[in-house]
Amino acid sequence: MSRFGETIFFRRMNQLCVRELIFPVLAGFLLAGAPAIFADTNAPAQSTADFDPFAALSNSPLGAAIGLSTASVPADATAISQDGTNALLQTNLLTPVDPYVQKLETARYLIKIRQTKDVEPMLVSLLDQKVPEDIQKPALLELAALAQTEDDLPRAQQIYAQYLEHWPNDTRVPEVLLQQGQLFRQMGLHDLALTKFYAVMTAALTLKNDRLDYYEHLVVEAQMEIAETHFSLGKFSDAAEYYTRLFQQNNPEIDKADVLYKLICCYNATTNYDEAAASAQDYLTRYPDGPEESEVRFYFATALKALGHDNESLQQVLLLLQEQQQRDIGHPELWAYWQQRAGNLIANQFYREGDYLRALDIYTSLAHLDASPQWQLPVWYQIGMTYEHLMQPLKAMETYSNIVNVTADLGTNATPSLSSISDMAQWRINFIQWQNNAETVNHQFAESNAVITATIKPSTSHE
Repeated sequence: MSRFGETIFFRRMNQLCVRELIFPVLAGFLLAGAPAIFADTNAPAQSTADFDPFAALSNSPLGAAIGLSTASVPADATAISQDGTNALLQTNLLTPVDPYVQKLETARYLIKIRQTKDVEPMLVSLLDQKVPEDIQKPALLELAALAQTEDDLPRAQQIYAQYLEHWPNDTRVPEVLLQQGQLFRQMGLHDLALTKFYAVMTAALTLKNDRLDYYEHLVVEAQMEIAETHFSLGKFSDAAEYYTRLFQQNNPEIDKADVLYKLICCYNATTNYDEAAASAQDYLTRYPDGPEESEVRFYFATALKALGHDNESLQQVLLLLQEQQQRDIGHPELWAYWQQRAGNLIANQFYREGDYLRALDIYTSLAHLDASPQWQLPVWYQIGMTYEHLMQPLKAMETYSNIVNVTADLGTNATPSLSSISDMAQWRINFIQWQNNAETVNHQFAESNAVITATIKPSTSHE
């Protein structure tokens, strides 16, 4: 073979190697490394099995620049064929994109990266009559969402109203009505919000569509919004009606623990203590570690007290006061609030009713919740008062003395309220001491009178 022929032969062989061997390897390398190219370089590495190269390209600035969109790709473009090859390599990646679709996708991308300066004119241009409805509809919804992002709620409402006026039978109508209801409630127009939420359920039932799961989701969300709106307005009876319906549904989307908690709050607010106690007991049985356990136990204790079940109420309060010490509980500050509120409320009720032993049990537990003088000194003072009513003056004086000593140790750091409690405690000490002295004098006087009477009676009888 001549030298010229050898040169042509090796050149063709090189081209064949590049096309058949090197190019597939290089393409695989680029596709596997696409997340690092188009995504944030600081982001964690992504498995090639979960990576969609076409989505990464179309969502990147490069994809927008070349007019590439996921809308232009067949659904099976990234499917793996039976022989293990990627169908993406068999598809034309640069399929021409409709200019309207490209503009809509560009607007969405700019909204996503919060560069909204030029987005509104872009979306408004897509509302022209010559633009297909399939583009006009999402463009108008994006325009409403943009107004919400900019906190222009009245304008967002106006845009949603235009959508309903132009396409009253569109499948998105229930979703638009739900958005309107949420906006109205955010604006403080609760009656209009309720009207829209009820309309969501009506529209979902009347529209003929095969997206039953989607509409069921919207109906449940509308029911939740109705209940929440009544609850925020203080219409607890109406709210309880909807919370009951939600709780009875077998829908995994419903947060049953939260619904039952709201139901307990409604019963407590309407003084329906029978239902409040039953629902609270149900909550503590179903969700022993629920996020609202401390508050539910508080409502349980108050409901039992209102029903006259004093022993059960005392038990619930003591359980609430001891619970945080027995296990690690999230949000300890929330637990401390409900512990202090429940303890003070129930203990003070027992104290006013003259049930001093039950009151003393709770006050003693309350004193251990917080070691700060601001918390302990007022509780100690109540304990001292309770000892006085139980006819135990020595224990009362000991408790009052602790208050005086702690305040003295604080010196100038004692707040005016603590100084006032110390002054009252000292006054109680002085009063108990005076009372004890008076009782001693009275006892001595009574004994003297008895002796005098005993000496006088015999002489009188002799005469």
